[in-house]
Amino acid sequence: MTSIYSLEVIRHSASHVLAQAVLALFPGAKLGIGPAIEEGFYYDFDLETPLSTDHITALETEIRRILAEKQTFKTYSLSKEAALQLVSEKEQPYKTEIIQDLNLETYSFYENGPFTDLCRGPHVQNTSEIGVIKLLRVSGAYWRGSEKNKMLQRIYGTAFHTQADLDAYLKRIEEAQKRDHRLLGKELDLFSIQEDAGGGLVLWHPKGARVRHIIEAYWKDIHFKSGYELLYTPHIGLSDLWKTSGHLDFYQENMYAPVSVENESYHIRPMNCPFHVLIYKNAPHSYRDLPVRLAELGTVYRYERSGALHGLMRVRGFTQDDAHIICTPEQMHSEILSVMNVCMTMLKTFGFEKVKVYLSTRPKEKYVGDLDRWEAAQEALKLAIEALNLPFEIDEGGGAFYGPKIDVKIEDAIGREWQCSTVQFDFNLPERFDMTYIAADGQKHRPYMIHRALLGSIERFFGILIEHYTGRFPLWLAPVQVKILAVTEEVSDYCQNIASLLKNQDIRVETDLGSDKIGYKIRHSIKEKVPYLLVVGKKEAEQNLITVRTGQEDKGQSTLEDFVSVLKTELKGA
Repeated sequence: MTSIYSLEVIRHSASHVLAQAVLALFPGAKLGIGPAIEEGFYYDFDLETPLSTDHITALETEIRRILAEKQTFKTYSLSKEAALQLVSEKEQPYKTEIIQDLNLETYSFYENGPFTDLCRGPHVQNTSEIGVIKLLRVSGAYWRGSEKNKMLQRIYGTAFHTQADLDAYLKRIEEAQKRDHRLLGKELDLFSIQEDAGGGLVLWHPKGARVRHIIEAYWKDIHFKSGYELLYTPHIGLSDLWKTSGHLDFYQENMYAPVSVENESYHIRPMNCPFHVLIYKNAPHSYRDLPVRLAELGTVYRYERSGALHGLMRVRGFTQDDAHIICTPEQMHSEILSVMNVCMTMLKTFGFEKVKVYLSTRPKEKYVGDLDRWEAAQEALKLAIEALNLPFEIDEGGGAFYGPKIDVKIEDAIGREWQCSTVQFDFNLPERFDMTYIAADGQKHRPYMIHRALLGSIERFFGILIEHYTGRFPLWLAPVQVKILAVTEEVSDYCQNIASLLKNQDIRVETDLGSDKIGYKIRHSIKEKVPYLLVVGKKEAEQNLITVRTGQEDKGQSTLEDFVSVLKTELKGA
């Protein structure tokens, strides 16, 4: 019988069962935290024994026993004093720290079988309703995410209502592993992240750089056509600039330490926004000048903890496809609609047809800006989404303190969602930098300012593309579109002539004129995921032909002219 509980509830319950199993095998274990997360759950443990595969197998056996016992989840509340006494008796110092920090009047606990844990809940009624649990991996995690604290062992797991659901998830995980951009990036020689350069800093290899150039060229073209002006701004700025913007007050822990130059303090930039504001403020503006649309592929640097770094998806240096729109109240709706149109066009061009849109509104407590400006901005965002007939969800109170926003998540080839585009109002920077324009009444007014990043960052988006296409990019994005394979060295001149003709047609081409056997060359080129292979032997050279292959498939012989026509037709349809 399928559980009536949500996945979040059964996964939260599963984390308690995992902790119970760990204590059964390791009675001295100290418990950290164990939340449900997007695709499962985890629990952090302070253990003297490094966990191995054998331990995970033993824990899963114990978990199955606990599920079969149908242990009932019971809840009760204790005063702070009683709660501290309970966790002290159980020798759980991390729970003591949590209780002290929360400083509540009462604390809720959940009990199942012999196990008790500090927890807000909710949970299933009994352990048999959890469904099926699978432990996935073990990693290190600093207590409370701080490198100053002790490294704990984090066990990740997942839970589903049925075995069929779990099997489908594990199959998807297996497919995701085949698509891992870190492995494909190395295999296809696209990029690297090397210790000698520094963690989280990406080295773009020639083929990866070629794809990046194609992405950026398309990005620039569509922005120029949409009325944006392109900017280039510095990678560092005076510390006073970041003080004015508020970054030193609210974002300093994510910024690198300042450097001193001729007795002045500079910070490496974590964002591009203040520079764009300065460019706007460099000259006065009338309402006739608005909207102003400023775009930049701006590289920024943010301090990410080493444990959070993950290939191209989480790095310390990355290039945002950043833009800022400064407009009047009357222009808001049309500007947001234009942004969303450009966004949907770009995502579809890169092969992402399925999207989910989320509208995040004003936080209930701390926020900046007048209420009427919040209401007007939220309405403009909502109207733009509705005008494009995009299904969306409202995240009440989920906006940043400085403005409401639209988030767009894309779905990849195996159904995973990726946060991609953001369209964000900002009521903070216009105030801090005293941004104004002269309205029709001759008076100074505060403009509306809209941040937007449509790809998010070039690095992360490239990683998503690699995994979406398993490294087999469509023809227009492929770093090498055609590879010419010589059967024998005597046809080298003919092959080079073909390559020259293709390059003159703006086709990206490579040649393999070496002495290796043609079978090896074909297999090697297939692994490189080149869209088209041209096999050229003595017969082809004599008849002025080529033999065309796409991966494992032999397309037969063709003239070069016909082949180029096929390429052009495919590229035109991209």
